[in-house]
Amino acid sequence: MNTVAKRDYYEVLGIDRNADISEVKRAYRRLAMEYHPDRNPDDPNAEEKFKEASEAFDVLSNDDKRHRYDQFGHQGVEGMASGFNPFANGAGLHDILNNLDSVFGDMFQDVRHSRRRGLEERGSDLQYSLSISLEQAVKGDKIQVKIPTYRSCGDCHGSGAARGSSRTTCTDCNGTGMLQSRQDFFFVQRTCGRCRGAGEVLENPCEQCRGQGRIHTERELSITIPPGVDQGTRLRLSGEGQSGLRGGPPGDLYVEFSVKPHKVFERQNNNLLCEVPITFTQAALGSEVEIPTLQGHVKLRIPAETQTGKLFRLRGRGVPSLRGGGRGDLLCRVVVETPVKLSSHQRELLEELESTVKSSKRHTPRGSSFFKSVKEFIDRITPS
Repeated sequence: MNTVAKRDYYEVLGIDRNADISEVKRAYRRLAMEYHPDRNPDDPNAEEKFKEASEAFDVLSNDDKRHRYDQFGHQGVEGMASGFNPFANGAGLHDILNNLDSVFGDMFQDVRHSRRRGLEERGSDLQYSLSISLEQAVKGDKIQVKIPTYRSCGDCHGSGAARGSSRTTCTDCNGTGMLQSRQDFFFVQRTCGRCRGAGEVLENPCEQCRGQGRIHTERELSITIPPGVDQGTRLRLSGEGQSGLRGGPPGDLYVEFSVKPHKVFERQNNNLLCEVPITFTQAALGSEVEIPTLQGHVKLRIPAETQTGKLFRLRGRGVPSLRGGGRGDLLCRVVVETPVKLSSHQRELLEELESTVKSSKRHTPRGSSFFKSVKEFIDRITPS
């Protein structure tokens, strides 16, 4: 007598050999819906495919059977497989629906947990924009701010019910928060209109919070500014957001920093940039000037013959890294300032200096090079 070899159970359900139990259930649910005989009365092969899927599910959903099957194949579970079929022995649609919760239990987990989810609701996150000075951003600080928020109602302690009363189980949904009905082969569920999914109703709400379990208020909070924050840096304060509804956990507070412009310094990542005005005599002869930093004043030596735009770097005088790893630098750009409102004597001195400087090109190397290049350019474009 010839026998037809059984197909691999994983192949029957269309799953990998390392699939977890939820994947096994989903695969079986799909095949059961597709091949159930009541939905395929004119297809003689549907019942066989349904039985094949049911037998595979019976083995692969049982840890002991699945372990033996993985080791020894079909021979390892012969006599153990029950030929699982909740619709066998002439079971009709009514019997099918009565067995759905045991076969497809994970389909209705939301219904079983809807009551708790409806009662306790996490508070909203808050975002607060905090404007700070560059000094506070660099050095860090601790400041007090007032934040509009909600807090748990003191009269009802967050329950929303008036003193001496409590919430009662909703009689329409029996506390599940969901109403269920059957349409053909499917369960249809919708949110209970009476309790709005909470599973409980409030017959006597608290007058102070009107049943919300929280009231609007303004809370004073101490915020620590870490050294190194920059424009747009966000700081998360866990549990400092709005209070939850009906005793739910609070949300978080996100503080976003806005750094005000500074009169002296411009920030570039972790470096600070400033312009240092000097006279043309200081630039020509050299000098020592006092430079302000956020850590105090320092001396900067200007060498002789310094040109405007020259950049000097003071290491470690910038902004500390927010995540650690050192401090940036202070970049000083020298700007040679042209004197204004000259007296007659000062003008005469400058004119005398100009006449001596013009007599020798070595005093103005950049200017001499520039005008030489201009002359060569004009000679090239001028017709001979």
